[in-house]
Amino acid sequence: MLGSRALLAKQVAAVLTRQPACLAHQGDWGNWGNTNIAVVFSGCGWWDGTDVHEATYTMYHLSRNGARFQIFAPNQQQMHVMDHMKMQPMSGDNRNMMVESARFCHGDGKMQMHDLAKLDVNSFDAIIFPGGHGITKNLSTFHNDGKDCKINHEVERVLKEFHRNRKPIGLSSMAPMLACRVLPSLEVTMGHERDESSRWGRWPQTSMVQAVKSMGARHSPREPYEVYVDEKNRVITTPTFMWETDYHYHYIFDGIGNMVKHVMRMCAK
Repeated sequence: MLGSRALLAKQVAAVLTRQPACLAHQGDWGNWGNTNIAVVFSGCGWWDGTDVHEATYTMYHLSRNGARFQIFAPNQQQMHVMDHMKMQPMSGDNRNMMVESARFCHGDGKMQMHDLAKLDVNSFDAIIFPGGHGITKNLSTFHNDGKDCKINHEVERVLKEFHRNRKPIGLSSMAPMLACRVLPSLEVTMGHERDESSRWGRWPQTSMVQAVKSMGARHSPREPYEVYVDEKNRVITTPTFMWETDYHYHYIFDGIGNMVKHVMRMCAK
């Protein structure tokens, strides 16, 4: 009896090791590989592009939940290049958003960087914008113009097209501002509304909360790991790095994960 059990265990193990990883673990929403998500970056780096943590956490959670995804960025120059140690602009350096965002790519084919101008809403089930100061500097003029900012025309186009087609829109950190500027009557969260200490961190970007409210959006305070789901507009937002923390990155990871799960849930409807 023991010998037959050992043999059976060996046979099962041999079969499992030959199976794709997705058969050993599937995401919460199943439908493995049939959901296609567009992810839009604005460069590479918190101070002048897309935050590296929010970008990688987004890709991780999409993979974990069984989605296919493609990365896009505008094929345009970014506002400036920041020295991330001195936190000040570097003189004499100018970079392309698409080229910088390609740093997040791995391999060829579907994971290759794509020009945002070529994004076709009919090819995707949802769209996600991770955060970073590239939202305010490269995808919009918010850094200079505040609530009266202009949105990059390709960003405005895709947001309006996904919204018009009732396809989910996921936004983290500063990214809700983009949607609030071009879409009417949204309900979002960008965290706390006052710059106050909260569980080992601060909320230094609260002026953006007041700006989106002046754009006509309704704001609902949330913690960095929470989400606000606007079911009517099919927009999912999470504060993540609107909250400043030195090392509690698991809250950011969880916030992105919760946002991705709700995007996937809406795609399954």
